Amino acid sequence: MASKMLQFVKTEKQMPSKRTADDRAKDFDEIYRDFSKERAEEQASRCSQCGVPFCQVNCPLHNNIPDWLMLTAEDRLQEAYEVSAATNNFPEICGRICPQDRLCEGNCVIEKGFESVTIGAVEKYITETAFENGWVKPASPVAERDQSVGIIGAGPAGLSAADMLRRKGYQVTVYDRYDRAGGLLIYGIPGFKLEKDIVERRARLLEDGGVTFKLNCNIGTDISFDEIREAHDAVLIATGVYKARDIALPGAGLKGVVPALDYLTASNKKSLGDDVPEFDDGSLNAKGKDVVVIGGGDTAMDCVRTAIRQEAKSVKCLYRRNKANMPGSQREVENAEEEGVDFQWLSAPQAFTGDESVDAVMAQRIHLGQADETGRQVPQIIEDSTYKLDADLVIKALGFDPEDLPGLFGQDALRVSKWGTVAIDWKTMMTDMPGVFAAGDIVRGASLVVWGVRDGRDAADRIHAFVEAELSGANKAVG
Repeated sequence: MASKMLQFVKTEKQMPSKRTADDRAKDFDEIYRDFSKERAEEQASRCSQCGVPFCQVNCPLHNNIPDWLMLTAEDRLQEAYEVSAATNNFPEICGRICPQDRLCEGNCVIEKGFESVTIGAVEKYITETAFENGWVKPASPVAERDQSVGIIGAGPAGLSAADMLRRKGYQVTVYDRYDRAGGLLIYGIPGFKLEKDIVERRARLLEDGGVTFKLNCNIGTDISFDEIREAHDAVLIATGVYKARDIALPGAGLKGVVPALDYLTASNKKSLGDDVPEFDDGSLNAKGKDVVVIGGGDTAMDCVRTAIRQEAKSVKCLYRRNKANMPGSQREVENAEEEGVDFQWLSAPQAFTGDESVDAVMAQRIHLGQADETGRQVPQIIEDSTYKLDADLVIKALGFDPEDLPGLFGQDALRVSKWGTVAIDWKTMMTDMPGVFAAGDIVRGASLVVWGVRDGRDAADRIHAFVEAELSGANKAVG
């Protein structure tokens, strides 16, 4: 069987074919086609089965990538799925949206002169095959437990924790302010990267496994934090971070200067068939407009590519560093370029102009100077380099910060770190409030979905250990 592997010496790397840029700009469907069985096996066989798999080491979930690549190459797909699902609650999602070029594929150790193994697309192929064949099953605990856990937030961290805890037999209730489970998977990430039925399918699977969802539920309005604590043996805060970082420039308060998440949420809700007044009245709709997106991360790429699909007149991305220093996925940058986005590299906004609504962005050219303590070159403004970009819609994609959670929940005991995140003991993942845990972006700051999944899994283990210790202590007291 080993002869099937190490085919990188004679087989070139290939990704699934993409729909043409003109075709995909007309809708929000995913742009990559599925691998055929033959192509998935061929690409999986390129793995060198190296002794120290850096793909696995650099995956936040430490997925057993070489193992399921070998199983795929050998046409043992059910086993491949079982190995994949053993470390990842949502491989069909990570296979689509993880920045593999920065994580697993970017750390592939195939000899110099050959391209890395294709990993994400094979992971997607394995899981979709598993769904088609009925291998993906809802949680079915060996024994039910009396203890319950309340999870605040139905994003990646909350859902992965819910899955792990339910499989251990806990009674799990997930509370979320939105009307659908998924968090940013539903409302923040566009359909061309992750079609919404993929997320909804996973949420149904969790529900079929016994997870209870209480949606359209605002903590502090519909139910108090104290009531949630009273109802459960442990509580996990996994709300994510949604507060947009602002930009303190002249004209920043003009109409038409909007946060990225507001824009993406409106677009996703519209695609889901919801009534979205801000989209219909044009305030969060790029159709026919000159659009400027400020930022260089994956959220910025989501915004520019969404604007293309909304039939914007023009779409420009303003970023203060060069292409090589983009924090977002290089694959996403290439997709955006193919679709017609104009990147204004080494440029930064200086001011926004207009009477009541924005009509232009005044930008300045940037020179990258000496590296700072992080090793990145420091952007420096070039004097007398101001230029003008027409803009009817400016989207700020500068990242996210935590909201004032202690204030929101009315809990002064929820200590906040110096970064504004919820402070926890990293060994136990518990906050200063006994039995209250936190995980995901609300702890580590805005990060990748795969890190949310990892944190949710870890939190489930810590919660289980806490409940077991509490039960042991209670039994000793009775004894």
